[in-house]
Amino acid sequence: MKPSAALSSPASRALVIEHERIVAEQADRHAVTLESVLAILRSTRLDDRAARALAVETAAAALVVLRTSTDQQRSALLEPVTGAFARLRTDLRPLVRHGDLDVQFVEPPATGRALPGEVAHEARAIVRSAVLALLDRGTPHRVRIQWDCDGLNLLIGIRDDGAGTLTAHDDSLGPIVERVSALNGVFDVASTPGWGSELSVVLPLDPPPRPDFLDEAVDLSPRESEVLSLVVAGSRNRAIAERLGISENTAKFHVSNLLRKAGVSTRAELAALGTARAQ
Repeated sequence: MKPSAALSSPASRALVIEHERIVAEQADRHAVTLESVLAILRSTRLDDRAARALAVETAAAALVVLRTSTDQQRSALLEPVTGAFARLRTDLRPLVRHGDLDVQFVEPPATGRALPGEVAHEARAIVRSAVLALLDRGTPHRVRIQWDCDGLNLLIGIRDDGAGTLTAHDDSLGPIVERVSALNGVFDVASTPGWGSELSVVLPLDPPPRPDFLDEAVDLSPRESEVLSLVVAGSRNRAIAERLGISENTAKFHVSNLLRKAGVSTRAELAALGTARAQ
């Protein structure tokens, strides 16, 4: 599909213009953040400890904004299926250029439905992880990657000619299973010893919306809500403890509980979810 064809509709052109605007705004925010951090670190009014703490809080707050903006942008944009597949080929080019692996690509139909940005992003990540998992489990010489669309789903097929010992319970496939489950998709593995493995993925093109923060059935205590607000503001455990008049270990305990309840592993993810909850 030619670029002009992908932008043939006013809606598509409007999306591209909006994307360019958001990117420009993000560049300006990054520049301001870097200038702020440099100014803090160069300040003669702050000692080293205070400067480091303030620089960390400034950077953390900027990361929260970046994560939230990126998630919103990714979910709003559409990618032509052929364009998304072309980006995948570019992502996997180092394996072809610097290794002995023969990667064969079966192009999706040019008339296939455009992919939501989040689905396109996750689909590429799934294929990359799958190829690396196949390489880790054996010594395949050839991997065949195919994308197709049935109007409602993106259909992904990945087949190798390796040892054929991969199973759906293999630890290396854990990240793939999590990504597919998050999009309400279906994942399957079929292997034949000595002949290779085939991974099949079905991703709905209209995935269920992600929750803003936590399931309604999960309540936060008043203290956890206070801690969450400070995490969103970019405060570290020591600053949280000083603000709330608790020990640093207690602050760390509350943050750990929030991470567990939210089902995330990093403070940046927690802060982004907390920001969405407050909106």
